[in-house]
Amino acid sequence: MGAATRRIARGIDLDEIVMGLCRATVPTFSDAILVYLRDPLPVGDERPTGPLVLRLRRTDRIPAERDTENGFLPATQPEPNELDTVGAELCEVRPGSALAEVLRGVRPVFTDAPAARAALPELLGDGGEFGVPDGQRAILAPLRGRRRVIGAALFLRRPERMAFEPDDLLVAAQLATHSALGIDKAVLYGREAYIADELQRTMLPETLPRPTGVRLASRYLPAAETARVGGDWYDAIPLPGSRVALVVGDVMGHSMTSAAIMGQLRTTAQTLAGLDLPPQEVLHHLDEQAQRLGVDRMATCLYAVYDPVSHRITIANAGHPPPVLLHLGGRAEVLRVPAGAPIGVGGVDFEAVELDAPAGATLLLYTDGLVESRLRDVWTGIEQLREKLAATAQLTGPDHPPPLEALCDEVLDMLGPGDRDDDIALLAARFDGIAPSDVAYWFLEPEDAAPGRARRLARRALQRWGLEELSDSVELLVSEVVTNAVRYASRPVTLRLLRTDVLRCEVGDDVPQLPRLRQARATDEGGRGLYLVNRLARRWGATRLSTGKVVWFELNRS
Repeated sequence: MGAATRRIARGIDLDEIVMGLCRATVPTFSDAILVYLRDPLPVGDERPTGPLVLRLRRTDRIPAERDTENGFLPATQPEPNELDTVGAELCEVRPGSALAEVLRGVRPVFTDAPAARAALPELLGDGGEFGVPDGQRAILAPLRGRRRVIGAALFLRRPERMAFEPDDLLVAAQLATHSALGIDKAVLYGREAYIADELQRTMLPETLPRPTGVRLASRYLPAAETARVGGDWYDAIPLPGSRVALVVGDVMGHSMTSAAIMGQLRTTAQTLAGLDLPPQEVLHHLDEQAQRLGVDRMATCLYAVYDPVSHRITIANAGHPPPVLLHLGGRAEVLRVPAGAPIGVGGVDFEAVELDAPAGATLLLYTDGLVESRLRDVWTGIEQLREKLAATAQLTGPDHPPPLEALCDEVLDMLGPGDRDDDIALLAARFDGIAPSDVAYWFLEPEDAAPGRARRLARRALQRWGLEELSDSVELLVSEVVTNAVRYASRPVTLRLLRTDVLRCEVGDDVPQLPRLRQARATDEGGRGLYLVNRLARRWGATRLSTGKVVWFELNRS
């Protein structure tokens, strides 16, 4: 009994527990077993809806022939016997029926008892009861969880074997009790893991943005072990000036609490990114937020800002594994970024470094689950990751970077069986950049003549790029946006045009108030500028900066 209990208790999920019950009882206790479970299984205190339906979850039996060396003989199929014909796939327990009374009684019974004999046809289906051996060679044991009956187990012995004894009812009761409680536990754990997993996934971005000058790909894998949910996250946040913030972080621990804290920190990071703060300032405010959440709210985070115009990237780190940069020629480099202290320590300064981000290079941000496990330390894993990236790049040659999605899959392939103890977040960024010939940039004094000068400068840039067909729309919209900027600005206004797959115009000033689209009345002399932008532009928006704001719009090139 002790060995059987330990075998059942080892199971974590539903199938493992049911299999443990079957393997613990066949052939030691019975020659065959049928395990029926409620369909669907209720979770915790939730009340089942609809009729009580039992579904045959698993059967196990001894084959008719034995091999003295290897156990059962799989080579030849044994002749069918009476135990092979027992059992229907599905049965509905009608209220007041004989089967309902047996299940309500909870205690195991021999099937030669009048109540059990009447219940067998309902459980086993038409003719199934005729496959049950006569005498006390079958026990029907209800499986009762913490709140209600969740199934039944039928233990069977062949006619040539000794019949069950009265003490065997106690054994069946113990097996049924431990199995039912284990099934309850597995269902509860499965629901908790599902909820936590959904919580984790809903807090991750559904889709990545498509910022100008950079291509993105991501992967997320939950942990392979029992604690499947952690606090790993990644994010890509468009910033003013066609820049993009790349974030990856890891909240310590594996629970729904970790996932919830991750969601709070990710939301905070998005808010701070919207303020266009430097990377080290973002980590500083995240550190303060983590301390407000609790004393043990620790996390690591890496925050990077890529500028496709200057081809530079600024990175700040809070105790996170360093990023790896794969150059176009195939050389993979672990970037030297100051490690810093984890978020939540408090009282620490974070340092940012600015590095080159050449066109064609790929930056890989990841969490420690990718490089650290029971089989290797983190630095060994980082070196293996670097070698894996370099080897993958060799397959496409020195002039062509590997496809981004395929590269992410190749990186995950470096994980061997049993080599994953933690969840993994992975964010890859391919730097395309924006060529200097596709950028036009000017400063305009905040004066009445600024809108006219802006129109002339925009017209010349469009002529140089061969986009004269956009001149009328661009001049009109540039004039409206610049007019709004110079009306309140006290410092020079910036005007920038970017030619990529679309034409993008950005106007920056030192006034932090964002413009709002409103419907002008017929008697108003102004207030129609943003209305025109909204009607003519493909997209438009306004972003607050630490020194003011940027209003931008985009037009299709064709």
